Amino acid sequence: MKIIVPMAGRGSRLRPHTLTVPKPLIPVAGQPIVHRLVKDIVKVLKQPIEEIAFVLGDPAFFGDEVVESLTKLAQSLGAKASIYRQDQPLGTGHAIMCAEPSLSGPAVIAYADTLIRATFNLDSEADAVIWTKEVDNPEAFGVVKLNEKGDIVELVEKPTTFVSNQAVIGIYYFKDVSVLKHKLQEVLDENITNGGEYQINDGIKRMMAEGRIFKTGTVDEWMDCGNKNVTLETNGKMLDFISQDGEEQLISPNVTKQNATIIEPCFIGDNVKLVNSTVGPYVSIGANCVIENATLSNSLIQNNSTIKNAKLNQAMIGNNVFFNGEFKQISIGDYSTLE
Repeated sequence: MKIIVPMAGRGSRLRPHTLTVPKPLIPVAGQPIVHRLVKDIVKVLKQPIEEIAFVLGDPAFFGDEVVESLTKLAQSLGAKASIYRQDQPLGTGHAIMCAEPSLSGPAVIAYADTLIRATFNLDSEADAVIWTKEVDNPEAFGVVKLNEKGDIVELVEKPTTFVSNQAVIGIYYFKDVSVLKHKLQEVLDENITNGGEYQINDGIKRMMAEGRIFKTGTVDEWMDCGNKNVTLETNGKMLDFISQDGEEQLISPNVTKQNATIIEPCFIGDNVKLVNSTVGPYVSIGANCVIENATLSNSLIQNNSTIKNAKLNQAMIGNNVFFNGEFKQISIGDYSTLE
């Protein structure tokens, strides 16, 4: 089994946090989004992974540190890491074709901007499985249309009349991904675009037209990381799940506390110093941070930052930040928000 992860986008909706860190590497509950996504997919698959192929963007942004991080992730799961580049933002289908040498055999394709919780088994009779989530407002999503057998027969984008409540979440399984590769090559050769981009759906529709069997795999949770507010919501949900599972240590043994209270669930990284502060619930703090005279809740703070004299809720703070709530002078860059 292989996993193909297109992740070349710049994450503009999550600025300023993605100006220096690619969105899939933004930490949620202490781990980068893409790390959590891949690990959760491996849990669902319940079989050995031989290769994980990552499709990255510009090397100036997705540089050596990113490649090293993804390589270590693949190796930790017993897989080979393959790195490809998408030099132009030409759509989801184009991104997949950038990993053409890896497109053979059984594979999962997963776009690295969401997190999941799922327990289903892949349908062994299906040529492909499209992972979905039941939603209350299907008109806001791309959804699948099913026949009486439960096979997917059509993909419908933001339907104006009811088709189904099964929204497509951007994760797909193919019994032989080379079939999709050949169909996407036809799409590229015929220059079939939507909004100037080559889409995975056009390859999937050609597979359906040939009679390939597509089934649904419905996830229990689908969590977005598209903007600041939903990323904070996802951070809180993940902290709840992790604390219930008991599979990860959320609070480092190297945390220093001086007159400080932690209200769980929280993630607190290595060498964090908490002084005269209350932290939690639903707070993630990266390594080497200092929190002093502060109250934090429902917030996400990355590494090497200092927060003093502050009462923060729904805050998302990046790396190497110094924030003093008693400020009289400020220096704030592009795309920043103070509310």
